[in-house]
Amino acid sequence: MWCLELLIPLLLIINASGQWNVWVPRDISAMTNSCVVIPCTFMYPSGIRPYRGIHGIWYFGQPYPQLFPPVVFKSRTDVVHESYKGRTKLLGDLHQRNCTLLINNIGTEHSGRYYFRADLGGANMYTYPDFAELKVLDQPNIDVPEEIVSDESLELTCYAPDNCPDMTPEIQWMYTDYLPDPEFSSDYLEESNTAVLSSTLTFTPRPMHNGQLLGCRVYYPNTTLVYERVVSLDIKYPPRSVWVNVSSEVMEGSSVMLHCEVDSNPPSRISWMFGDQELLWDTASNVSLSLDDVTPANEGIYTCVGDNGYGIMNTSLYLAVKYPPREPEVNNSMTVLEGTSLALHCSTQGSPAPTLTWLKDGELVGTITADELSVLEILEITPQGDGQYRCLAENEHGRASSSLNITVEYAPVLLEESKCTVVREGVQCVCMATGNPEPTIEFYLPDLNITINETDGKYNFYTHTDGHTSTGMIKLREKGERMDNGGPAVNVHCSISNVYGRESVLLELQQEKKYMMAVIVGTIGGVAVIAFIIAAVRYVGQNNKKENGNPRQDVVLENPALYYSAVKKDKQNLRKKVGEDGDYQPVGSMAGLERQELNYAALEFIGARPREGASGRGDDGGNYSEIKAK
Repeated sequence: MWCLELLIPLLLIINASGQWNVWVPRDISAMTNSCVVIPCTFMYPSGIRPYRGIHGIWYFGQPYPQLFPPVVFKSRTDVVHESYKGRTKLLGDLHQRNCTLLINNIGTEHSGRYYFRADLGGANMYTYPDFAELKVLDQPNIDVPEEIVSDESLELTCYAPDNCPDMTPEIQWMYTDYLPDPEFSSDYLEESNTAVLSSTLTFTPRPMHNGQLLGCRVYYPNTTLVYERVVSLDIKYPPRSVWVNVSSEVMEGSSVMLHCEVDSNPPSRISWMFGDQELLWDTASNVSLSLDDVTPANEGIYTCVGDNGYGIMNTSLYLAVKYPPREPEVNNSMTVLEGTSLALHCSTQGSPAPTLTWLKDGELVGTITADELSVLEILEITPQGDGQYRCLAENEHGRASSSLNITVEYAPVLLEESKCTVVREGVQCVCMATGNPEPTIEFYLPDLNITINETDGKYNFYTHTDGHTSTGMIKLREKGERMDNGGPAVNVHCSISNVYGRESVLLELQQEKKYMMAVIVGTIGGVAVIAFIIAAVRYVGQNNKKENGNPRQDVVLENPALYYSAVKKDKQNLRKKVGEDGDYQPVGSMAGLERQELNYAALEFIGARPREGASGRGDDGGNYSEIKAK
């Protein structure tokens, strides 16, 4: 108030010859239920002489009396607007041109513009257009910066008006216990003859303080008047965390939801990236990306990026798509030459990585590989390598396979079943060979300089092919020349050939088991016939002795050669019976029987005189004679 006392004389000097003028604070504030003093100084022209003293009137809201504004104070009478009754008082001396006004127990309804009107008597009345605008506060003001940035020093100031002479306010800060190292300072400001008390709080906010409450309390000691204001801190900070799903595994064909939550203020622009491709974005605190009917192409790294202008942050996850093995890719089927080395490739895809197994004709070959590529190496392939090769891919979700065929071509090979055998009809020669392409079989008879590869009148020629095995067979129906041992001279060559080679071999002669049995049986039968004839001869001899009445007389055969002829004839008849069913042509070792000379003995009975120790009667009482060999 001392400023007003200094200001009034100064104004009087300046405006000694001035016009109508008033000085009031443009803005002034007070707390509800307290009081306020509106400083006021007015001037009027020096040529005017007040008539019956100087009076003053304070209006609210309007400066013009004809508009009937509410009267706040009137020095001539106590007639005022009812809202101001008992509340206003003029503190200044109008004769000293001081129009200072006191308003007690003010309320928010008293906020507004206040105009002063000078009444010097007669026509010398004037309402000054300048006004003082009163703000009645029900809570203190807190000066909060428009932008509070994390990790930057912050100052918050709480203001309390001090325009009531009878009461002086005090300020306290509330909810500061969680602040890091807060600092407090106070100040007292006077401007335009009004006073304001202030208290400043200084600290460095963190993202964790965003949304926290801070309060300022204004109270008047020795009164019950207390005013509080609470503010919520809006602290700007860059993304400090980006949360996404943990890396996950999903089955092919299923759906998955990828969540991303970003902690930042203001909310970030959140975008989901797959490689360099932006799949989805939104300005929010969280964004979810939905993937339907996923395929292996969806497998990979997904990145959530948060950017709010104060900073940028991202977090990634890996999405694994599980699926059964795809159909393996293998070599095309191939035809190779024996001795060729091969590398069979099998590749597939699956998740988890499948195991690859090579099978040949259902049997395991090579090793089992836990990878998406398997190579089966075959060194110098043999005919046994011919067949179907299958690559089997397996994982926990399924299996798949692919096959290829390898055809091995090779020169013909004679099989051990190739031979000539003696059969009832003659000689049968069989030639068997394997090869790829299938061998061609021909028979060659060098003695006759004949190549047999088709059926003719003399030879039965037969061929048959089964896979890579060819069989040729001929039957020789003529006896041919004899060998030294009396058997047929079988000289048959088998020729086998294909595009990769030719081979000619002499076929060995082997006896057929049935024929051998027939020969054995025939021999035994012939011996039995001879024994029978000898017994018959003895029997006849004995009967002749009895008929002649001389039992000791030896019998002399008139023609011994006749008995040999009979024996030989019976043997020939027996051989003929053995072979008569098939028009047998003697071939081989048994045929030699016809060439062998039969050593025989002539039967000569020497008189009736038995030789000493050489003839006589046996134990059975029979007579016997000596047989000599000539």
